[in-house]
Amino acid sequence: MGTFDESRTDSEQRSLMSENNQFDDTLREHALQQRIAVLEAELSHARVLAREHTRLEAQIEQLREANEHLVMATVSAQSLRDLAEATNRRQTEFLAMLAHELRNPLAPLSMSASLLQALAGSAGAAAQGAQGAQLTQVAGVVRRQVDQMARLLDDLLDAARISSGKITLSVRPLLLAGALDQAVETVAPRIRERGQSLHVEFPAEPLTIEGDPVRLTQVFANLLGNASKYTGDGGCIHLRAWRADQEVVVEVRDNGAGIAPEMLPRIFDLFIQGPRSLARSEGGLGIGLNVVRNLVGMHGGVVSAESHGEGQGSSFTVRLPLSGGAAPVAEVPAGPSTAEDACRILLVEDNVDACDTLRALLELAGHDVAVAYDGRAGLEAAQTRHYDIVVCDIGLPGIDGLEIVRQLRRTQSAEPPARRSFIIALSGYGQLEDRERALGAGFDRYLVKPAAPDILLDLVGQARAFFRQRA
Repeated sequence: MGTFDESRTDSEQRSLMSENNQFDDTLREHALQQRIAVLEAELSHARVLAREHTRLEAQIEQLREANEHLVMATVSAQSLRDLAEATNRRQTEFLAMLAHELRNPLAPLSMSASLLQALAGSAGAAAQGAQGAQLTQVAGVVRRQVDQMARLLDDLLDAARISSGKITLSVRPLLLAGALDQAVETVAPRIRERGQSLHVEFPAEPLTIEGDPVRLTQVFANLLGNASKYTGDGGCIHLRAWRADQEVVVEVRDNGAGIAPEMLPRIFDLFIQGPRSLARSEGGLGIGLNVVRNLVGMHGGVVSAESHGEGQGSSFTVRLPLSGGAAPVAEVPAGPSTAEDACRILLVEDNVDACDTLRALLELAGHDVAVAYDGRAGLEAAQTRHYDIVVCDIGLPGIDGLEIVRQLRRTQSAEPPARRSFIIALSGYGQLEDRERALGAGFDRYLVKPAAPDILLDLVGQARAFFRQRA
């Protein structure tokens, strides 16, 4: 930039000033352009920020909506879970009540059948000749049908308990042969009735497993019963057991109806049955094999089925872990009872037919029996006179069986052990919590209707031994 010089001419001065002005204009224009560029950059950045802000706001809104949906879904899932649990609870309660109501009429039928068999075997019935034989036959029919109804009830309840996780196992070391023998004994009458042959093959060495003897007997009895059901009259059933490394293997094989190939993958599913005509003639709900699979699984084992097709028979194989523990010592059975073993027994049962038939059965065995048909009468009788054994229902009018046993235990608490009654619950309620509640109230044993008379009589024998130990 030039400086003002008086020696220069006016034109030079004006030219110089013009140049200065142009230079200043250029500087201002350049500065303005820079400012515009900065503003444009800031505006562009602001637009980017605005778009980002809009995008973030949209994402926030989406997240808020998603969170609302998640909360609603969580609430809905919890509601559905609560509804499912409530439905399952109502189903379990309904099945328990249904079983109780159906078992009540089964109990007197079962006792009546046993009483008929006992009478038919007595000298008086034997003297009647053909009538005695007919009485025995009728009693056998009633007994088998009652047992079948009881098995159906048990399968139905077990399926419900397994699905709700309410089955627990009483596991202990046991001999496999013992569970198999019990299963054979359970189904033998049905096999004999149909003229079928049962071939049993056990190893010479004792095979010990860890398991619940009642549930494993149920598993093998179900498989043998299924084999009998789907095998025609005069058919052949094989029961084999052997050791394979660290497992025991049990096979039930028959030459009966067989299983169609498309049925094999679903044979253990709930409510699945074999050929409908044969299944309908024999009865059943399609539950037994599902119960078998679940019970075997609860023991750490597996069960499988094989068949070459319809009419080719079938084979069911159970594999269970071999126990490393010592084999249990077999119990020595108690000797026959004598007249001096007779007990004073009180029956408390509001089903008059069941109560009277059980009394007749116990009296036939030589026991002194009194009865009460409601809770208050039962409690009064138990507190008025000493009874060695009290057999008491749970669901009673007036006072229920739990309250009876609580009051009776309080009354007898000051007496010596030999004077305390041996109290047996005989109830149509078969849930685990029912059993635990009864034992917690003071019952010594818990039987579910219809209890087999021989089991009840065996308990009476145990009570006699119990009294001798406490005396």
